[in-house]
Amino acid sequence: MRSPVDIKRKVYNRIKDYLSRDRTGLRRALLNLFIRVKSLTVPEIFESLRHYFSISYHSIASMVGVIASRLGILRVKRNPNERNSVYELKEKYIDIVRDLVTA
Repeated sequence: MRSPVDIKRKVYNRIKDYLSRDRTGLRRALLNLFIRVKSLTVPEIFESLRHYFSISYHSIASMVGVIASRLGILRVKRNPNERNSVYELKEKYIDIVRDLVTA
């Protein structure tokens, strides 16, 4: 079983690799948005970023899915009465993400 330090190190490396492939700054902007605003839906993210980047709604949804599933740093809250899921950056990874986004 992995220790919490090993898990954080692995998450750090995953995020670092993810950001290393960021050619336009979109990935960094998306993670920075999660640092500033705690809870977001895909439509809210799209509206916030579409003014700065040439993106589609589906590309944002895909990026959020990758961050949630592969990086494992987002918590997904599904409300059966709402159409869109709410995504939140997990508290234990905020410092790691902040360090990598501002670097």
